[in-house]
Amino acid sequence: MTEQPQEHRVEITVPPDHEVGVYAGFASVWRTQDSFVIDFSTAVRPPEMMEDEGGTPYIHVPAQVVSRVRIPPSQVWELMKVLEQNLSAYERESGKSAHDDD
Repeated sequence: MTEQPQEHRVEITVPPDHEVGVYAGFASVWRTQDSFVIDFSTAVRPPEMMEDEGGTPYIHVPAQVVSRVRIPPSQVWELMKVLEQNLSAYERESGKSAHDDD
């Protein structure tokens, strides 16, 4: 008996109050034992020059998390693949590198 692969088709819907989305200028990634966490953030005030205890200057950017997303480790590779595919398509279609936006 030949076992047939099980096909998964996930139907994704976006609630109307989330369709517009939120802007995030930063993303921070960290992990726990069972998930990767991506905090998407946006600046809440203009950057300001500051100095640490040793007198070293740095630019302080106050930011607030606008969305926290937790994904299982098994999904990290899939996320990386789809991001790379979409980044490559963006660069082909726009004729510029995503680094040009920095």
